[in-house]
Amino acid sequence: MTHLHNPGWSENIEPQGAMSPFKRFAALPEAQGLYNPDKEKDACGLAIIATLRGEPGYDIVEAALTALRNLEHRGAVGADEGTGDGAGLLMQVPDEFFRAVTEFELPAPGQYVVGTAFLPAEAREAATAKAGIEALAADEGLTVLGWREVPVVADLVGAMARACMPYFSQPFFAAANGEQLEHNELDSRAWRIRKRAQNKFGVYFPSLSSRTIVYKGMLTTAQLEPFYPDLSDKRFKTKLAIVHSRFSTNTFPSWPLAQPFRTIAHNGEINTVKGNRNWMRARQSQLASPLLGDTPEELYPICTPGASDSASFDEVAELLWLSGRPITHSIMMMIPEAWENHATMDPARRAFYEYHSLLMEPWDGPAAVSFTDGSLVGATLDRNGLRPGRYWITEDGLIIFASEVGVIEVEPSNVVKKGRVAPGKMFLVDTEAGRIIDDAEVKAEVAAANPWAEWLKDNLIDINELPEREHVLHTAASVNIRQRTFGYTTEELKILLGPMARTGAEPLGAMGSDTPVAVLSKRPRLLFDYFVQSFAQVTNPPLDAIREELVTSLKCAIGPNGNLLDGKQVRQPQISLPFPVINNDQLAKIANIESPDGDRIAMKVRGLYRPEGGEAALRAR
Repeated sequence: MTHLHNPGWSENIEPQGAMSPFKRFAALPEAQGLYNPDKEKDACGLAIIATLRGEPGYDIVEAALTALRNLEHRGAVGADEGTGDGAGLLMQVPDEFFRAVTEFELPAPGQYVVGTAFLPAEAREAATAKAGIEALAADEGLTVLGWREVPVVADLVGAMARACMPYFSQPFFAAANGEQLEHNELDSRAWRIRKRAQNKFGVYFPSLSSRTIVYKGMLTTAQLEPFYPDLSDKRFKTKLAIVHSRFSTNTFPSWPLAQPFRTIAHNGEINTVKGNRNWMRARQSQLASPLLGDTPEELYPICTPGASDSASFDEVAELLWLSGRPITHSIMMMIPEAWENHATMDPARRAFYEYHSLLMEPWDGPAAVSFTDGSLVGATLDRNGLRPGRYWITEDGLIIFASEVGVIEVEPSNVVKKGRVAPGKMFLVDTEAGRIIDDAEVKAEVAAANPWAEWLKDNLIDINELPEREHVLHTAASVNIRQRTFGYTTEELKILLGPMARTGAEPLGAMGSDTPVAVLSKRPRLLFDYFVQSFAQVTNPPLDAIREELVTSLKCAIGPNGNLLDGKQVRQPQISLPFPVINNDQLAKIANIESPDGDRIAMKVRGLYRPEGGEAALRAR
């Protein structure tokens, strides 16, 4: 392990085409037998290191790498012992370092973007991808200053990681003709280049930004620094760093799925991720923003197929942030605290959460999420606090946040404050101003940014305020027909539903169940028997909306969401439901709802079709 070179470059590997980078750079098999790649879960460790002194330093990188190595037990190692499940570091762009190691001139800090491209291993294909990326940059009005080959210690990693290792190269882009661009405009153009390059050429960028850079891979925590010698250079300076050690239960490792991602690192699981992804894909036709450029269809889907739940979360958080919202605002939208039954919450903050619940659904599950926009760095916990987060603040302004105590040895006399992040709360450090921002201050600022309560009042319709409609009565015979049609059994009526109706309590029993799962049953089953929710594999029981009402709510709204990327008021009236199961009277109200002009705005869709026609008959309906 004495030589440095880029391992992925090979003349002998056949071109693979514009394959998804989540497949190309992964030891991930296709779905086969009982294995389904959609069932992958994560359970990881993370840490944030930052300073309040206002000056970047290599000591922050050293501390972050130390914290990462001490999170080794949070990561996984493959059977060949040299293949890690994933480790990485996110930090500010080390301007001094890049000026020293590049052979071309760089503009002022913040006026160029840089990132490490995971390119195909085959030389010709990599060259084609590079040329394509340069053409995409030209389309965005950016010029390519040059490419830098990233030195790596190739023979450090195991056989599995080596077999799918990419070729690493860093492009540097700046505005053409010396044009001065704001951070957000430059990063927006870089985002479009990155998304298009991934879709067209199968190239993955861990980051491509004027503010931050990510070094990561299919590595163990101990391998990250020796694998990337850049990380040992004393000119590699930053004011903040996020590190992550990946442990994916029942999964396969991947170079792109190592964390941190571009804006976040995540310890936990997003249990609602399938619905979150489906909603994001469904609302793509409604998205409108200068961020999307002239050809938004080339940037879709927002949530890349084959990515992890954390990667999808990052893609949406980055989209919300780059479209104009502060990073804190974006994270609050995606991981709201328990506001529905919080009696003492500030009304303005409650209005913020409720208004945004009409725009998008929460990304829910056990989560400790660290995040950054390049100057602000922080972390938040899910509303239940099912993943830990602790912090230390030292006399000399060093900030340490981690998923556990002891990632860095700190002299007790040097600690001025320590504590934990509570469920739903946020821990935030402003490295530019050199101060810690309290959770209440962060959320008060976001809550005061717009008149959320007025916007909410304009949009939300309480179903109880809609006029009563004709009550639908069913005879005993019609009820019986419907029960048989939808698969209710005598046992369910007598043993389950009857006692629940009489006593208002759920029935308890100690007998086992030998009933086959719905999909294998030869008898009609209830529709919802076919849609059993997937909960976390590790330590999390299902939530109970009755017993855990302080942190759990089934309140929802129905109706069009509008443009998620519009930072101004979105006018899309929706109906508020206290519970997702409605009765016939409520259904009649919804079916006959009228606009202020008296026009009926609900549409009825007939779903019956002849079963002998199969899929064609269903589509014809």
